[in-house]
Amino acid sequence: MTENPLAALPASGKILGLDLGTKTIGVAVSDSLRYSATPLETIKRTKFTQDAERIEQLLAENQAVAIVLGLPLNMDGSEGPRAQSTRAFARNLGQRIPQPIAFWDERLSTSAVTRMMIEADLRRDRRDEVVDKLAASYILQGALDRLRR
Repeated sequence: MTENPLAALPASGKILGLDLGTKTIGVAVSDSLRYSATPLETIKRTKFTQDAERIEQLLAENQAVAIVLGLPLNMDGSEGPRAQSTRAFARNLGQRIPQPIAFWDERLSTSAVTRMMIEADLRRDRRDEVVDKLAASYILQGALDRLRR
């Protein structure tokens, strides 16, 4: 079995989940007991500094002790340009914040969430508004479930 990607996370406290897109960043937060992930907001991406400042605000407002960042791996598990870009974002963010950042495989998270919204008969414009924060919640929930095992 591969090493635990979540090993760097503190044993307790809220976790912020991020789904990093090219235009937006979906944000979710766990409860303090780490049972459930709740969608929080979608950040419209501008410059890194402004994006990072908003993430810092959300960390403080939610008293989050760590970040789980969705890592967009290729279907074969390899890392392509998007995964490299995500790792670069994490490196830069990590220089600004004291909280540890853990990566979580986000393959199919957006498509799974989109499929659920279609099944729930959500209008396309409404789906576009919420898909990123729901994907962040899906990613974070997967990490929380793994932490409880």
